[in-house]
Amino acid sequence: MAAITLSHVVKKYGDGFPAVNDVSLEIDDGEFVILVGPSGCGKSTLLRMVVGLEDISDGEISIDGDVVNDKAPRDRRLAMVFQNYALYPHLSVFENIAFPLRLEKGKYPEEEVRRRVEKAAETLELQEHLDRKPANLSGGQRQRVAMGRAIVREARAFLFDEPLSNLDAKLRGQMRTEIARMQRRLGTTTIYVTHDQTEAMTLGDRVAVLKKGVLQQVASPRALYEQPVNLFVAGFIGSPPMNFLPGEVDGDVLRLPLTQVPLTDELRARIGDRKLVIVGLRPEHLEDADTLDDETRAKGVTFEADVDVVEWLGAELYAYVPFETREDVAATLEELDRDLDGENMRTQLVAALGAESHARDGDTAELWFDPARLLVFDPESGDNLTYDEESARRSDEESVEDRRRATERARRRADRDRDGDRETAA
Repeated sequence: MAAITLSHVVKKYGDGFPAVNDVSLEIDDGEFVILVGPSGCGKSTLLRMVVGLEDISDGEISIDGDVVNDKAPRDRRLAMVFQNYALYPHLSVFENIAFPLRLEKGKYPEEEVRRRVEKAAETLELQEHLDRKPANLSGGQRQRVAMGRAIVREARAFLFDEPLSNLDAKLRGQMRTEIARMQRRLGTTTIYVTHDQTEAMTLGDRVAVLKKGVLQQVASPRALYEQPVNLFVAGFIGSPPMNFLPGEVDGDVLRLPLTQVPLTDELRARIGDRKLVIVGLRPEHLEDADTLDDETRAKGVTFEADVDVVEWLGAELYAYVPFETREDVAATLEELDRDLDGENMRTQLVAALGAESHARDGDTAELWFDPARLLVFDPESGDNLTYDEESARRSDEESVEDRRRATERARRRADRDRDGDRETAA
């Protein structure tokens, strides 16, 4: 295992374009860190620089305090799992997993090769498939073979480059669980690149969000969700994405396109002398007022909304409510949409309502939200004016403690399983 430190890392190509621009990141021993962002944000390039497949234009990468800028990939003792599996079709599963050991000509006796392969196969539940060829395996099984090849190297860290993007939705969910279970059991430092924020939020101890080669925020999934530092992070994290509405300060209220919100003293202080802000409200923080009791309704803001389209998904229902934005913020939101790989769809509020809601296409629904959940952003800089550093710090500390407990539980479980196997064998 290893701690990995990136210090002011830069990658420029021949035309001078910085694909990665001054990224600094410390990854603790045994930590699971996700690099996430839209296509072309530099996350895969950063991963390839760590493993040694891309040269570093500037800055420094160190592993356990050892600077590796000029070291060859094989000397860094890192294991990388690629998007396309990179399996050899003519070799069996056993030989595919054993391949990295075979490359070290004569270094590992056959008995050691078999021990490592069988241990990896047991970890990934591939024991029954060791004699099969990759063509006869499912996509999920092939991915596990690729992971097994990383495990047998007993590498200092695992590096995953969008490993699940070739799988269907159901398999992706299953493999997310497999990867999380494996990482907890082995306790190996892991860097995982994805553009899928569901993977980022469910797998990582911490998530690093990149935009155009620049690191925007590094935090636990909960801190990213609840305390994004800017518009970009707020818009990228969450599904469906956060709603952004223009907010006009008018005396004691903040006027939104569909309703108005009373200004608390704290919110007024954070807004300062700004007359116009961008307000963020997550779809899941909106509720159908008809499903709430009077006491709950009284604690929030209720407003009428003309529902355009409804999507029923079984457990929940998405209601789409068009609204008119202001020209003052339209350019900022259009640029944000482009940065997030959006398609410049019409301006609309999305409400993720419970399945018990009776909102339907063309209805006038009564929606509710808690104004304390609103995020307020500066329309020029994009900074989150309601960012709570103390709350974000607590979320990060809880994440560290959760990781420690999960790792300990996984190791105790593995020890119990080994003891049980010995008793059975005896």
